[in-house]
Amino acid sequence: MRILHFNDLSDPRIGSSIRQMYQLAAHQRAAGHDAAVLTAVPDPKDATPTEIEGSRVFRVHSNYDPRWRAWVGLRNRRALPAIERVLDELRPDLVHTHLIHTHLSYASLTAARARGAAVVFTAHDVMTFCYQKLTCFHGGEEHGGKLRDYQANWQKCVPCQRLRWRPDRNARIRAVLARDVQRFTAVSEELARAIRANGIRVDRVVHNAIPGTLKLPSAEAVATFRAKHGLAGKRVITIAGRLHEQKGVLQLFRMLALLGKELDDVRLMVMGHRKVYDGEFAELARSMGVDRFVVPTGWLDGDELASAYSATDVFVTPSICFDTFGLVNLEAMEHGKPVVATAFGGSPEVVEDGVTGFIANPFEVGAFAARIRELLTDPALAARLGDAGRARMLEHFRTERLAAEFAEEYELARTAAALGAR
Repeated sequence: MRILHFNDLSDPRIGSSIRQMYQLAAHQRAAGHDAAVLTAVPDPKDATPTEIEGSRVFRVHSNYDPRWRAWVGLRNRRALPAIERVLDELRPDLVHTHLIHTHLSYASLTAARARGAAVVFTAHDVMTFCYQKLTCFHGGEEHGGKLRDYQANWQKCVPCQRLRWRPDRNARIRAVLARDVQRFTAVSEELARAIRANGIRVDRVVHNAIPGTLKLPSAEAVATFRAKHGLAGKRVITIAGRLHEQKGVLQLFRMLALLGKELDDVRLMVMGHRKVYDGEFAELARSMGVDRFVVPTGWLDGDELASAYSATDVFVTPSICFDTFGLVNLEAMEHGKPVVATAFGGSPEVVEDGVTGFIANPFEVGAFAARIRELLTDPALAARLGDAGRARMLEHFRTERLAAEFAEEYELARTAAALGAR
């Protein structure tokens, strides 16, 4: 089968959907399929084929002011001819779309169907109905994060987006998905619930996965990493990924202030771009008096990233936005680390509360901090939950399962496409 994956982004270091896509494509090639990737690049000089992680990657040029995304994301007139040329050249049997909201646009689905490809759409985020990270559904501090209002409407969206709001955006997206997509999947049950609340069908939930083949670093490598970053003999909390206020950094600093009063040896390891931390969060940490507890490592990958996870005592994901899945939870679990994760989004489907870690509401700062403290001060409990997390990850969240489920979805999509063409 000729499979073409669509994704606005191509660098596997910057997002879980991209890493997931390349891992899936590798499995598909190993099974005898021809799996390639179509993506977008901002520099026209880069709009040439390349290879990334074993995948042929076809790159089309797209660069515009993101304020126009509600328009261009529906139909990118400048990029569409190049997208159509790739489709004409490859003639894929199936197109699997991941992130297309910004550059490839929803018109690429129509172009794929017009050329006879079956289309599988995987929702990794909420942008089929929201313009950004979904932040308004829980009511915020005022409601203690207790609400679950997922339905988009102009009363919420206009004050949020103002002149960027386009009245017919969501209706047009729904129409394209209904007409041109044979199978629609979401990465978590909670994301599926949010999408269905906005009038879009979800055929199946296919949870994210990771290979599960990582060779864990040696004790010596972990000790070296700890010494390098001043973490020797410290109790280490870790947050990882793209740093953003919606990832709960302010809430985490508040928790750190509480924990630091009792545990002077606690440290928060921040694994994310140092420039972002220094520019957006370093002053906040100083103003809150927790900067001495924070250890920003900068962006890590490879052996250093593995050592960082292994040097962690408790991994946290205190997001206050809708966190659709949280692939970093799986990565921490692979290293046998207990996770304290947000109650918002798909994390409760990954982290079993009280079994592999804890689920907590990040707006309830004291309760969330208490869960972290419980694990930091009870190494036996932390080890037990961490071991259970690793076992759960290996049993339920490996790429083999993901590839098998998508193989089923592909066959269903091709059957539906054939019936629809008659």
